[in-house]
Amino acid sequence: MESNGIAGKHGMEGDADLQFLLTGGDLLKVRSSSWKKTRFYKLQEDCRTMWHESHKKLKSKQTFSLDDIEAVRAGRQSEGLQKYTEEQVEGRCFSIIFKGHRKNLDLIASSEEEAKQWVTALEKILSNMRNLSQQQKTEHWILNCMRKADKNCDNKMSLKELKHFLHQVNVEVDDDYAEMLFEKCDHSKSGHLEGPEIEHFYKLLTEREEIDVIYGKYAQTDGQMSGTDLLNFLLREQRQAVSLDDALKIIEKCEVDDTAKDKQQMTKDGFLMYLHHPEAMILNPTHKEVYQDMTQPLNHYFISSSHNTYLMEDQLKGPSSTEAYIRALMKSCRCVELDCWDGSEGEPVIYHGYTLTSKILFKDVIKAIKEYAFKTSEYPVILSLENHCSVEQQKLMAKHMTSILGSTLLTEPLGDQMPTNFPSPEELKGRFLIKGKRLNKLDAFYTPESTGEDDSVSEDDEAADAQEDEEKKPKKSKLKLAKELSDIVIYCKSVHFNGFEDARDNKAFYEMSSFKEGKAVKLAEESANDFIHHNVNKLSRIYPAGSRADSSNYNPVPLWAAGCQIVALNFQTPSKEMDLNQGCFLPNGMSGYILKPAYLRDATSEFDPITLTRGEWLQHKTLHIMVISGQQLPKINKKKQKSIVDPLVRVEIYGVPADMAEKETYHVDNNGFNPMWNEQFQFEVYVPELALVRFVVEDYDSTSQNDLIGQYTLPFTSLQNGYRHIPLLTKNGDVIPSAGLFVHIMVVDAQ
Repeated sequence: MESNGIAGKHGMEGDADLQFLLTGGDLLKVRSSSWKKTRFYKLQEDCRTMWHESHKKLKSKQTFSLDDIEAVRAGRQSEGLQKYTEEQVEGRCFSIIFKGHRKNLDLIASSEEEAKQWVTALEKILSNMRNLSQQQKTEHWILNCMRKADKNCDNKMSLKELKHFLHQVNVEVDDDYAEMLFEKCDHSKSGHLEGPEIEHFYKLLTEREEIDVIYGKYAQTDGQMSGTDLLNFLLREQRQAVSLDDALKIIEKCEVDDTAKDKQQMTKDGFLMYLHHPEAMILNPTHKEVYQDMTQPLNHYFISSSHNTYLMEDQLKGPSSTEAYIRALMKSCRCVELDCWDGSEGEPVIYHGYTLTSKILFKDVIKAIKEYAFKTSEYPVILSLENHCSVEQQKLMAKHMTSILGSTLLTEPLGDQMPTNFPSPEELKGRFLIKGKRLNKLDAFYTPESTGEDDSVSEDDEAADAQEDEEKKPKKSKLKLAKELSDIVIYCKSVHFNGFEDARDNKAFYEMSSFKEGKAVKLAEESANDFIHHNVNKLSRIYPAGSRADSSNYNPVPLWAAGCQIVALNFQTPSKEMDLNQGCFLPNGMSGYILKPAYLRDATSEFDPITLTRGEWLQHKTLHIMVISGQQLPKINKKKQKSIVDPLVRVEIYGVPADMAEKETYHVDNNGFNPMWNEQFQFEVYVPELALVRFVVEDYDSTSQNDLIGQYTLPFTSLQNGYRHIPLLTKNGDVIPSAGLFVHIMVVDAQ
């Protein structure tokens, strides 16, 4: 049953790329300039695990799961390959990048064709695995598949056969749970299941009492749901504006039993399929695409922004890496920070000044940014320069940016007359904007005789702050600025903030300030309305205090509520604050841009998030949430295999101070497979457009802090009503394949 059963699971029977991976081959593994060794790699029969030979005596595990791969990158993209290989092997190189902090695997194939084949084949099988949930329409449903999986026709199923079968019908099951259920069903203790034991296994696996109840209530046609029954459910429970035709389309798409489908009816299995369909999940499917107006001025949007983007870990000793830029950009971050210093070989480098973080070449970072900036989002990327370089190396910086970024770099204002406002994200698609110091005003483009000002400008805000934080450092308040670098700063000229009044009277729209978090939070608390007006025609960038040596984060929500656009967080640090950032930027096609509510774009706005006077922002809603059940929650502690989780769920609301709230369920002892809570919560939300909802699942511990099992955050305005499944993400933001929460949501206008 082995290979074709599973090949079928990927919809890749007889696929040449799959055969290539199953056959495997020798690759040169690169660890340093002296450690380059040939190793054999192949895909195992389960089509989910790669095997590789290892010459370590003690290394028991010679495999890694395809689920652990973040990306496959062709060429010398990783630092290892750039450092330890010569340019002429470019075409033969590729890297496997893992999720989390695991080291990359840098490989060299024996020819360019072979390297291409490895990359194509791996990318194909990864993309097939990721799209599985769309392929859930397995024609021959469960028992059929079981017959097919039983290759030797002995009417018995070993655990291995069962696992293959489960992957094939795409019932995602954690291996531990599969073994637990298998043992429960193997009454004869023979190591095989047969006949009724197999059916028992399937029943246990798909048993969802809570869904039986809902299905039972609406299945009014010979024990099944007709189109009209399903329509009733969609109108009454899911509160969707749909027709009978829509209901029949869902049956056509999700029903797994052909006999029922022919009668235009839905079985319980089909109903479960529908509830797991991406469009039926908690996130409103219309928000998955870019649905907002993208033609407003750039400063009318919240912009997903990163701080110390070059760091993989903390800012005292962590490695600097081009990979960190790639990861942030792939998460649709649209403003990245480059901390530039003079390099020893005459080439500028990027690292965290005065610390032990490693250094990377400025030009390598620009190459990586060019390559990955627009893969997740086509909207503009701002390169925020923290410049500590000599004039000579600044000229090189300008040269690298103009030559590498070419026409994608914005080097002059759009239009033929002096602009009075920002262009829109739509007009700037696929373009890079440089944020940094500029020697003169933007008018210089339109008045040829304008003279350059003094060629020294005061130090960047962030650098100056860092010096305040650590008096020991040499003071240098003036920085000489190269004209070449100054000239490519167009819409984001860094200036010092001297109060809202000065900004209003003396600063042009393109002159923007950066605020250290403490100062920004104070302004957002004490003069929120002034801050909002400031941000109606200017940009503000906020960044974490230099004292956060562990690269921890601050809460971005109060700063968004004050209209700040570029609220920069440490993307490299998994944290609740990063969850909020990813949740805020989840809708609108994950474009990295979210249009601010109208009252944050209006020069006469009276909105103040603290005092909350009456106005269009007050749209008081009551949110009713019933936390019903959980599915296949992963074990936290893989080492203690027996430690089953004791899960609880907490629902948190973030927004204006009046909306901040959290409530949690009791914990269920020893059950991660199908815990049931059935607890109801009610929240009052006054400013829905600024609210985020975060669902957190934790492993309860009476003696120490609870461990995070998974979480999911989304904007209040993107919630769907009704019975909804919620996917769960790890602390790094990766989806946990088989886990989820099941809830009922009802948002009503408060009386």
